[in-house]
Amino acid sequence: MRLSYDFCVHHTRNGPTGFEPMKRYSAFAIAREALSGHKNWERAWRNAQPKSRYDVVIVGAGGHGLATAYYLGKNFGITNVAVIEKGWLGGGNTGRNTTIIRSNYLQDPSAAIYEKARSLYETLSQELNYNVMFSPRGVMMLAQTEHEVRGYLRTAHANALQGVETRFITPREVKEIVPIINLDGPRYPVLGALWQERAGTARHDAVAWGYARACSAMGMDIIQKCEVTGVRQEGGRVTGVQTTKGDISCEKLGIVVAGHSGDMAARAGFRLPIESVPLQALVSEPIKPIMDCVVMANTVHGYMSQSDKGEMVIGGGTDGHNAYTQRGSFHHIEETVRALVETFPMVSRLKMLRQWGGIVDVTGDRSPILSKTPLEGCFINAGWGTGGFKAIPGSGWGFAELMARGESSLCEEFSMWRFGEGKFIDESVAAGVAH
Repeated sequence: MRLSYDFCVHHTRNGPTGFEPMKRYSAFAIAREALSGHKNWERAWRNAQPKSRYDVVIVGAGGHGLATAYYLGKNFGITNVAVIEKGWLGGGNTGRNTTIIRSNYLQDPSAAIYEKARSLYETLSQELNYNVMFSPRGVMMLAQTEHEVRGYLRTAHANALQGVETRFITPREVKEIVPIINLDGPRYPVLGALWQERAGTARHDAVAWGYARACSAMGMDIIQKCEVTGVRQEGGRVTGVQTTKGDISCEKLGIVVAGHSGDMAARAGFRLPIESVPLQALVSEPIKPIMDCVVMANTVHGYMSQSDKGEMVIGGGTDGHNAYTQRGSFHHIEETVRALVETFPMVSRLKMLRQWGGIVDVTGDRSPILSKTPLEGCFINAGWGTGGFKAIPGSGWGFAELMARGESSLCEEFSMWRFGEGKFIDESVAAGVAH
């Protein structure tokens, strides 16, 4: 039986006496709780302990894993679900990215899943009753070579056929939108840009928290500090997982662990065409508002936006080596900031506030894997590389459909077997990088 959203999210929660109504967040709730000094707020999600058996176990409580669990319940009524996380909820790449959301990709399968995600982001706060701070401020991808101009014009034409709203704008329009930009860089002048006005940013932590709260309201178990140490199987079919909190049986298993996908796949007995590499980012000290959109400069390889707190959020390319580190390094500051100073000279005067890294899973064609696996009942959601955050709602929607029905139009082209068949979805041709 399919459960409606109102029943799942707003009216059920596992309490001490069974299912209890979950309190809605609202301005009236804030006023009510203020009378008690805000001491009576309920937990956003339950701190669950694992049961011996679930219908579905999802490994990885990041945005993609939690979104998958949510849409399994919302769209298919599957709520006997455990989401297992070896660390803390949202502590991986979901909480370590630069929050960019866009959907103007070149290839049809990419545009479809990213546009699904972008459209879901627009109403996600209302749907989850949790403010994910989606800000459709627009994303601008600078064209700084004639090759990029041709590439972005091609993408704009493809997007028009795909129903994705985007357009190529002139240098004059670029300057009107971003007055602080230097159009005449010392190496690469700005020749135009691919502009998606309804793209933007969201609060990365809030996306994970909102999905977690909704999943918990449906009776799902979110189990933190629980590492999966092995995958149990019998006769070529998954039967459960071994964890640091005991064995858990399941009918279906979803692996959604980003940079650790290769390791988890090996435990399930198969290999993935994936490399894990660090991706670093940094933020400046907070300053007054100077830029109200996201700007990406792929030729010099840097991108920047301003957070609601005033920090300049800055990112660049992946490190040139495979690793599992989650810390920053000096060479990244040098390379990325040097690139941005050419286009935004004023950033040279800023002080860095903090720096961090995440572990991204990169495939050969820079497109994700949403697929069945050689182990029956086991599914893999991986390979999002540097563009995973923007895809979270669409990824969860499609992957939940794949796990529930065994097929999904959003996931069909992203099978892991495309690499053996030569059916690549090569997004690197769209921009030179797969951001």
